[in-house]
Amino acid sequence: MSIAFQHDASFARKLDAEDPLAEFRERFLVPKGPDGKEVIYLCGNSLGLQPRSARPLVEQELKDWESLAVGGHFQAKTPWYSYHEIFRESGASLVGAHPGEVVMMNSLTINLHLMLVTFYRPTRDRHKILMEDCAFPSDTYAVKSQIGHHGFDPKKALLIAKPRAGESILRTKDLEALLEEKGKEIALVMLGGVNYFTGQAFEIARIAAAAKRHGCAVGLDVAHAAGNVLLDLHRWDVDFAVWCSYKYLNAGPGAVAGCFVHETHGANLDLPRFAGWWGNDPETRFRMHLQPEFIPRKGAEGWQVSNPPILSLAPLKASLDLFEEAGMESLRQKSEVLTGYLIYLIDRIPRGRFQIITPREPAQRGCQVSIRAGERAQELSRTLEKAGVMADFREPDVLRVAPVPLYNRFHEVWRFARILAGEEDPSRPDRK
Repeated sequence: MSIAFQHDASFARKLDAEDPLAEFRERFLVPKGPDGKEVIYLCGNSLGLQPRSARPLVEQELKDWESLAVGGHFQAKTPWYSYHEIFRESGASLVGAHPGEVVMMNSLTINLHLMLVTFYRPTRDRHKILMEDCAFPSDTYAVKSQIGHHGFDPKKALLIAKPRAGESILRTKDLEALLEEKGKEIALVMLGGVNYFTGQAFEIARIAAAAKRHGCAVGLDVAHAAGNVLLDLHRWDVDFAVWCSYKYLNAGPGAVAGCFVHETHGANLDLPRFAGWWGNDPETRFRMHLQPEFIPRKGAEGWQVSNPPILSLAPLKASLDLFEEAGMESLRQKSEVLTGYLIYLIDRIPRGRFQIITPREPAQRGCQVSIRAGERAQELSRTLEKAGVMADFREPDVLRVAPVPLYNRFHEVWRFARILAGEEDPSRPDRK
């Protein structure tokens, strides 16, 4: 969508007035500053806002627990025993999967470890793992510990794909060249769908195809991609993917995570895995000691180890209901305009003050725009906070700003850019 942006406030308000998704803003609770006014919340890449519908859904589960106790497993309004199954369709459509390829369970890093048990099967000749530079730290910790667990040296077995000198973004053709050179040594390609630091959205289809040509398994951390960009995990032939649900998916702090396993593997009940009772066939799950052998159910649910955390799943249901109503394609269209508008406004700030390190091509970025702000970046972050802006500072000098299409307005983006440029006095009581 090509728009001739303008820099005045009336243009931003015009975009808001014409926004078909504008009403979703009222479905969320926006924090207020000391002055009682809503903050400019641009931190949905770290923690999404609370849907107004989350509280009544959680309260319903508390009510069922109060009145039914253990009977709630089968008699609750949404029975707890099968609660996770209500996400079979909505969870799958969110990431471009088939029903049965997605399960909501655990937390992201636990799911990553469970997937590595199955999909990282190193040998003497093929035991390396390829990751991108500046991957999310928890992923790196998990991968290094798995490499060490198998008796290999992480310093030698972990390959890091870095941008070219003087660049911030990884070029797909450089990843393909690295796979061409080292592919026979690589057991697993483990990438973020969207890099958490730069906001770059990787060309997963091309990268996965290149990895498969060389016999590598492909895993993704799509924590910064799920609910942010259009995903097509099944068609891309990704082996597995994991994600959290507290960022763009707005399911609350520490929310239950998601996991994708391609149906080719979900149908293979002989794959090695760590077992737990909720991955067992539900028809025989409660035979307990009468059936001591683990028989995994087909699909991603066969990797579950524990029963679902109901009080954490309820807010996720509230959020995914909103995603289904809004539609990912519509959200993605608005997101491209929001970030494009933000980049346009930052470009108008006098040269040399800020550098955008996120790709300018819409297809190569999500909601997040990462801004290199120089030596005074941390001080600038505090100034923004005092001005009623909630964004994210990452050392040494980067501001991560994420206008989220479900609840952010174009006028908020316009005001943020003015505050960033020092053109708005946050102490003025008449600011609008």
